[in-house]
Amino acid sequence: MTDKTVVLVTVPDQKTAELLAHRLLEARLIACAQFLPGLTSVYEWKGKVETAQEWLLILKTRSDAFEKLCERIQSLHPYEVPQIVALPIERGHLPYLQWIDAVMGGRPAADQ
Repeated sequence: MTDKTVVLVTVPDQKTAELLAHRLLEARLIACAQFLPGLTSVYEWKGKVETAQEWLLILKTRSDAFEKLCERIQSLHPYEVPQIVALPIERGHLPYLQWIDAVMGGRPAADQ
């Protein structure tokens, strides 16, 4: 198990995806953001079944940054309850994992 995490976040459009990616990277809460268009989500919201076209952000970060990352996403996100789901990175290419630390400053997010 590593101390790195992949965080999945859905957003309504490319503009929101780009905004989140840039703001989170500038804050050094992530090392990388990728976003994919064309996601269809079907979910229940306030008693009704909804269908929405969304974009998926795939964020690479350290586990110790998750709480601050989650707070920042919520402050920038247009949804009342955004999807923010963290998945641990069990294993990875060591130079890539080290690069995440280098981009994020190599120190716990709580100290930033």
